[in-house]
Amino acid sequence: QVQLVESGGGLVQAGGSLRLSCAASGRTLSECAVAWFRQAPGKEREFVSSISWLDVTYYANSVQGRFTISRDNAKNTVYLQMNNLKPEDTAVFYCAADIFGSGRALVSSYEFWGQGTQVTVSP
Repeated sequence: QVQLVESGGGLVQAGGSLRLSCAASGRTLSECAVAWFRQAPGKEREFVSSISWLDVTYYANSVQGRFTISRDNAKNTVYLQMNNLKPEDTAVFYCAADIFGSGRALVSSYEFWGQGTQVTVSP
């Protein structure tokens, strides 16, 4: 079992930055693919970024060049640095883990999920 807790969401103006954290317990995240997904009201959950257990990173086209995913094994935490935020980034952001996963962009690939953190970007 992997327990995930997200933090770092909040309200920010367009062009601003936030750093989301996904802290894990129950398993070392270095053995997991970890992904960030987001879900806006009335929309399906969509892939944002992932890091495979071999540290290969992936990004959705909509965030490429603005978001950076990273892992701190000592803290058993994965981060999502979000720069140049846009109003269309407003959503609940979820982290998810897949033991020894390849970092696929599919919701169904991830067994363990956090509770989500709200990100709101004002115009």
